[in-house]
Amino acid sequence: MELRAELLKSIWYAFTSLDVEKSGKVSKSQLKVLSHNLYTALNIPHDPVALEVHFRDDDDGPVSNQGYMPYLNKFILTRYYVFCWTLCAKKNYRPKDGMGVLLDKDAFHLWCIFNFLSEDKYPLVLAPEEVEYLLKKICLAMSVELSCVDMEDFISQEPVQLSGITVWAFLDFVNTGRLTRGVENDSVTMAIDKVYQEIVGNIIKEGYLWKKGHLRRNWNERWFSLRPSTLHYYVSEDRKECKGCIELDHNCCVEVLPEKEGKRCMFCVKTLTKTYEMSAPDTKQRQEWTTAIQTAIRLCVEGKNSLHKDLKLRRRELREERERRRTTKEEELQRLCLLQGEKESKLAELELLQEAQRHSQAALLQEEQKRRQKHEELQRTLQDQLQQAEEERDNMQAEMALKDAETDRQRKRIRELEEMQLRLEEALHQEIRARQNEEAYRLVQASLLVEEEEKMKVLLALQEEQEQYILKTQREKQELRQEMVAKSQALEEAQHQLEKVRANRHRMDHDIATAQRKLRQASTSVKHWNVQMNRLMHPIGPGGELSLKGLTRWILLEFLHLEWTGSLQTYPTHGVSTNSTWS
Repeated sequence: MELRAELLKSIWYAFTSLDVEKSGKVSKSQLKVLSHNLYTALNIPHDPVALEVHFRDDDDGPVSNQGYMPYLNKFILTRYYVFCWTLCAKKNYRPKDGMGVLLDKDAFHLWCIFNFLSEDKYPLVLAPEEVEYLLKKICLAMSVELSCVDMEDFISQEPVQLSGITVWAFLDFVNTGRLTRGVENDSVTMAIDKVYQEIVGNIIKEGYLWKKGHLRRNWNERWFSLRPSTLHYYVSEDRKECKGCIELDHNCCVEVLPEKEGKRCMFCVKTLTKTYEMSAPDTKQRQEWTTAIQTAIRLCVEGKNSLHKDLKLRRRELREERERRRTTKEEELQRLCLLQGEKESKLAELELLQEAQRHSQAALLQEEQKRRQKHEELQRTLQDQLQQAEEERDNMQAEMALKDAETDRQRKRIRELEEMQLRLEEALHQEIRARQNEEAYRLVQASLLVEEEEKMKVLLALQEEQEQYILKTQREKQELRQEMVAKSQALEEAQHQLEKVRANRHRMDHDIATAQRKLRQASTSVKHWNVQMNRLMHPIGPGGELSLKGLTRWILLEFLHLEWTGSLQTYPTHGVSTNSTWS
């Protein structure tokens, strides 16, 4: 909707909403208010004298649409879609019972798409073929199948067949919900927005690709948006931060590259100054992107700034060609009827001539019989009338010569009529062959249209599959990252616990070895003290018995006290104190 002719379609709705009497004209006061609102909405400096100057020759009467459009072209810019939609929707767009399927935003987008696809003449209507094309794209974006029965019922209505489809009839048909049975409103909104971006936004293809930098030479994932003359790439699909733009012209080309640096499905876009290396997720995506970029370069070379405008012109040419063929066929049928009538008239004339020839031959036979009878009578009559009879015979011979000449002329005329009949039959055969050739061409054209539609469906299905695969891959990446983080934390905790266990085990081994060594020392000491006690147990005399027993008991108790004190200090976890043991 970049051309001025497309923009003027929007203001036409606002103009017609002010035409209450349906006369095709609006008063100048209403147009002044409309112009002032457009100036305010678009932030344009208002010139109150311009409208009066433009229509200075018609100060009292109303102004028609054809008179107001030149003023718009001269004084008002082209950013007034929302204002025009608001003005005309309040009057004309009324969903039944307030239960419409479409949101206001969706209805506005469909209104813009309708203006884009409509013909460049007023009132704005859409051909039934264009309506079917738009509904098929919306249903394809929603992943549902278009109901041919509902579509035929809508298109077969008498007003649609006579004058085309208006935008309000189209919106009412979509609001009936016959196309969106079983589809959620969010899916309908997403489908309409996708078709709006593709047709009105002039976006040929969008998606994620890996791009190699020019300075750091590293690979980054970018969101690419392709239009007929540019290829923008952003940080993400919200397109808030644009990282760069590749200008496409006749000097650009696309080449497929081999695998390198661990990247597969590579290709590059070459300009006069730079070469941009990119990598697609798979081979199919690489083929789609290279084909789309080549299409954008072709449109740029041909001087076309919109793919769907080009497709719209092609569809219009096909419709006009079909109309011309239909008109030609009707004219040929009319000529064939005229030739058939002429043939029938010639045949009737030929029958009349044949009938006249038969009557002439019968008359000649009758005259011959009369002549013979008369000749016989003359011979039987007087000889004096012989001279008169001879004269009469000469007269009769002259008359016979004239009759023969007339018969020759009649025969020549019959041959001419027969030749004319042959030529007419040959012309009829040529007409039949021409009709057969036309039917064959029509079938070939229909097959080409079906093939193109199937390719478009396959392309859109592949694009949707790619988006789903990208979303699935992102979710799997996020889950793997979370799982790796959890496993790393569990591994670190297990290693820490293992180190603690190893340290405790080492300390316990050391304590056990110390206790065993002290036990051996205690056993040796006990044996030694037993030997000493055995020596001391021998009687040494009456006076020293009490002293030896006391000494022995004291030594034994002191040794045991020292041994048990050392054991308790080594293993404090036994929970038994030295005092409690001795007590």
